[in-house]
Amino acid sequence: MNMRHPPARQQNYGDDPLAMRETDHYVAEYVQSFVDKWDELIDWRGREQAESEFFIETLRSLGAKKVLDVATGTGFHSVQLLKAGFEVTSVDGSPEMLAKAFNNARKHGYILRTIHADWRWLNRDVHDLYDAVICLGNSFTHLFNENDRRKSLAEYYATLRSHGILILDQRNYDALLDQKIEPSHNYYYCGEDVNVVPEHIDDSLARFRYRFPDQTEFHLNMFPLRKDYIRRLMKEVGFQRVTTYGDFQETYHEREPDFFVHVAEKRYRDQEPQA
Repeated sequence: MNMRHPPARQQNYGDDPLAMRETDHYVAEYVQSFVDKWDELIDWRGREQAESEFFIETLRSLGAKKVLDVATGTGFHSVQLLKAGFEVTSVDGSPEMLAKAFNNARKHGYILRTIHADWRWLNRDVHDLYDAVICLGNSFTHLFNENDRRKSLAEYYATLRSHGILILDQRNYDALLDQKIEPSHNYYYCGEDVNVVPEHIDDSLARFRYRFPDQTEFHLNMFPLRKDYIRRLMKEVGFQRVTTYGDFQETYHEREPDFFVHVAEKRYRDQEPQA
């Protein structure tokens, strides 16, 4: 039996935090003390109200019943989908997050089917086919290397049935990179008195600070994904149609949304992709 070291309580970015631009570091970012506060950041009730039933309605409209949640985090979307009657398998690369998600689901009366897996080798650990893969919570931004992003998208594609869909979201990094009006942060990070700000942004790093009411601080180093870049990668991997929503609305050009949500369909349709 392998003995596991006690989970770390403090984040460690080395002498130069801005130099930490590696995909594999994300597991170390989610130290237990940060995971313990993650639901305070998200606020399940606030997030449920902000999203309404966007994901549930989208999945149902495209005929999905069996869903693979590849970035379950603390389990918010897995639990919401279970409540709505979907069959759900929950995946995360952080064992601390998976444990938190499992406990959260139990509080809501559900037992999560969980898998600890790295997206780049997803099908090494996931041995089934699904109607939908969801990758939410700005999680895809943890991949710093383009090969890692392509490999992960290809793994998602491979685990989908022929009619399957991928739903992937991302923060609106275009607004930050182009120095447009900063999004309002009314979506996703709904926790009261939790301050989330970008401390540094360049073409290959977005470093965010998360400050909680008790004045504890944590950081995440992420890759600033541009909307059109992700859409292009999805199509190059093989997805036939990609529809992008801004803050859960297909028409969002009147203001800068907080988040983009991409719905990528594996099945070919005789229609042109929408913006």
